[in-house]
Amino acid sequence: MIFTTPSITPVLQAQLDELAHLRDALGEEVKTPSRWMGSLRREVRASSIESSTSIEGFSVSPEEALAITSGRETADRDGANRRAIACYARAMDHVGTMAIDPSFRWLDRVILDLHFDACSFQRDRDPGLWRTGPIAVTGPGGTLDYRGPAAGEVVPLMAEVVAWLADDDLGVDVVVRAAMAHLHVISVHPFRDGNGRVSRIVQSLVLAREGLASPEFFSIEEYLGSNTPDYYAALRQTQGGSYQPDRDATGWVAFCVEAHIAQARRRLTQITGAAERWAYLEGLVAERGWPERLVIALEQALHGTTDRATYSEEAEVSAATASADLRRLVDAGLLAQRGRGRNVNYVADERLTEASGRRRN
Repeated sequence: MIFTTPSITPVLQAQLDELAHLRDALGEEVKTPSRWMGSLRREVRASSIESSTSIEGFSVSPEEALAITSGRETADRDGANRRAIACYARAMDHVGTMAIDPSFRWLDRVILDLHFDACSFQRDRDPGLWRTGPIAVTGPGGTLDYRGPAAGEVVPLMAEVVAWLADDDLGVDVVVRAAMAHLHVISVHPFRDGNGRVSRIVQSLVLAREGLASPEFFSIEEYLGSNTPDYYAALRQTQGGSYQPDRDATGWVAFCVEAHIAQARRRLTQITGAAERWAYLEGLVAERGWPERLVIALEQALHGTTDRATYSEEAEVSAATASADLRRLVDAGLLAQRGRGRNVNYVADERLTEASGRRRN
């Protein structure tokens, strides 16, 4: 037995209606071709991934997360924090592929493979395999927060979850369905470790499969990372300390809907800010008589960091031209160079950051 999707109350329906308007607005913004959307998409993706892994104790700086998820840096072989980011990014790449696969089917192997993607750096935790022993979640001071079902129940329960994902509640709002998918997986707690990560990834896959493209813009990992105590409290209230699928999941769904509303508002604000920054940078480049492509380098730097390869690819110029462009911006006092040799990258000079009015929303 798994949790029953709750009936939609009038209050919850009002919130879903509000969210639908925000989702429509966000969807239009995401689909509109914009030269600055590439940098924002990378920043949002990195922030979502870093936020989700931080919930389970893996933490890197925003700059490191962006460099790793953009492929500019590789994860250190012995650095668990950085490898957690890289592995989660791989899982989300997998989500993106499955989201557009016309022959996709929900199978237990989908969830197992996503767990392997996200946790492959933890070889001692059986990535990609169901747990075969008991499991419990402890809170501060060693208190027992949650005890998962017996190991012998994992396979039949996950088979029920997969069957639900494939065929049940298909008519409910996608956000409600994704919230329930999250609850199902995290409540069964089917793995030795990484249950939170894979539950959030499955939630994103449901969103992506059912019409919400660009999962990095529509997921709630960043909100959950910033409001982790509330996230855990919502789970505790619904689960009641052990696997009790007869409990009411209304509170959990309401929490997720509220998270989506807050996250959608934040994304729309970020998109507006990115558009304003792009307009400012266009003016900055135009008044100096520079090629318009230099706006790309400045925007990338304002979103964290850039390098010759990243700029060259997005601006569609040769490596030699990219190097010359970046040197011009350094000489103009707009970018600052860091590192040497193959490790050279470029960040926005303080003067550029202040002049552009960049805000970290």
